[in-house]
Amino acid sequence: MNRRAAIIVLDGLGIGPARDTDAYGDSGSDTLGNTLRQAGPLALPNLEALGLGRCADLRGVAAVDSPSAAWGTCQPAGAGKDSTTGHWEICGLTLASPFPTYPQGFPDEVVREFARRTGRGVLGNRAASGTAIIEELGEAHRRTGDWIVYTSADSVFQVAAHEQVVPLAELYAACAEARALLTPPHAVSRVIARPFVGSQGAWRRTSHRRDISLPPPGTTLLDRLAERHVPRLGIGKVDDLFAGRNIGAIHTATNAEGYHLVRYALATVRRGLIFANILEFDQTWGHRNDVAGFARGLVELDGALPAILDEVREEDLVIFTADHGNDPTTLSTDHSRERVPLLAVGPRIRPRPLGERTTFADIGQTVAEFLGTRPLDTGRSFLGEVWDG
Repeated sequence: MNRRAAIIVLDGLGIGPARDTDAYGDSGSDTLGNTLRQAGPLALPNLEALGLGRCADLRGVAAVDSPSAAWGTCQPAGAGKDSTTGHWEICGLTLASPFPTYPQGFPDEVVREFARRTGRGVLGNRAASGTAIIEELGEAHRRTGDWIVYTSADSVFQVAAHEQVVPLAELYAACAEARALLTPPHAVSRVIARPFVGSQGAWRRTSHRRDISLPPPGTTLLDRLAERHVPRLGIGKVDDLFAGRNIGAIHTATNAEGYHLVRYALATVRRGLIFANILEFDQTWGHRNDVAGFARGLVELDGALPAILDEVREEDLVIFTADHGNDPTTLSTDHSRERVPLLAVGPRIRPRPLGERTTFADIGQTVAEFLGTRPLDTGRSFLGEVWDG
């Protein structure tokens, strides 16, 4: 079977409250809706033509009469609101309980053992913005060589180090030690290496970030595809989110790089799954409450769509979605529990409403059926609703 599917995850691009948003402390979060209301009307003709304005009531994005894509939204069914849980659920694996978080910092015994194993002291150890804590502690780190360790509202253990103070290989090895150390009850979702460069007042994080996730505790779409020897190409950090299990990836530093690689993959890959994470809506703009940057990112996405869609072939299925929200208009600088957009496009896709799906896993189940694998453990395929033929 020479079919191709592409799942393009616009990281953090939530489209409104989930049923349990309030329970996660995210009342008022509506990433796409609030951004469009605050940034003012944006020219998004290509997203509008796909049917984005049919997914939700969005300022300046018309609900066109004849969209080119099938459209809908997906509610999160599993616990959590981060990239790992979102991507796992897209691929058919939902968690019953969230990963642990540490708003007051990590326990002393964890930090002491991390310092002992790595041979360096620790600065910080609290929940913080990555750019803010590097600005505060960067000079102390450069003077002492101690790690900057911090977390957020998400389940992450982040280790920042200056590339001229600590070689990247040592930073990555330290993060591997942290991953081995952080077992239950402290099994955080991700350990993240956060290298930076520069000097006081002009620190800059580099593109050498590395995430080390827990391996998925159950079967995913990627595992099912591997069983049938269906090729899988990752773009962005998707390999990190699955601990490298049955997926490799070309990492990107910007959305523009991601769009270029998606287009190139659609032009060259013969069959299988293209699985892309487009990172800046979350990493660059959402976490920094940068509404103007987020708005520019939406315009950039809209402008990239024609070139991407020009490479779509007759038998292709391309799905645009997200993994959680990250509303740049709220006081929070962290992820938000939201439903996500669902746009499915291809020459043989019948444009029609897909409604509000009860889980992100409907996406993975649809791709599993489309690419001829065994069904996933959860999710309901919508392929029969949209595929013409």
